[in-house]
Amino acid sequence: MLPTESYRGLAQAVSGQLASLRAGTPEVMKAFSDLGRAATAEGALDKKTKELIALALSVAARCDPCIAFHTQALAKLGATRAELDETLGVAVYMGGGPSLMYAASAIASFTEFAGTPAP
Repeated sequence: MLPTESYRGLAQAVSGQLASLRAGTPEVMKAFSDLGRAATAEGALDKKTKELIALALSVAARCDPCIAFHTQALAKLGATRAELDETLGVAVYMGGGPSLMYAASAIASFTEFAGTPAP
C-alpha cells in the first residue's frame, strides 16, 4: 500500500526523506547519485531503454518508490504505453504473480506521470 494517495506524492515524500539521509551521509549519497548518472548515461543503450530496464527491476524487487521514480523518468523521456507494456510483460514473465501485481502499480504510476488514461 502506498503511504500517499498518488505516485507523484510518493516520489515527493521519498525525495524529502532522502534529503535527511543526504545530509547525514553526503559522500555515500553523492556516490550513489554518480553511479546512477553513469549507469543511465547514453551508450550502446539509450536512456529510455535503461529506464525501462530499471522499471522492470523495480517491479521484480517490489519497490513502489522505485516504480514511481522510474515511471516519472520514462514519462519525461517520452516512453509509450506500448513500450511500458512490453517491459512489464518481461518483468511478469521473469517474476510471476507478485510481479504481475506490481506491474499493475507501474501502469497506474506511468498513467499518473504521463497524464494519459489507462485503456
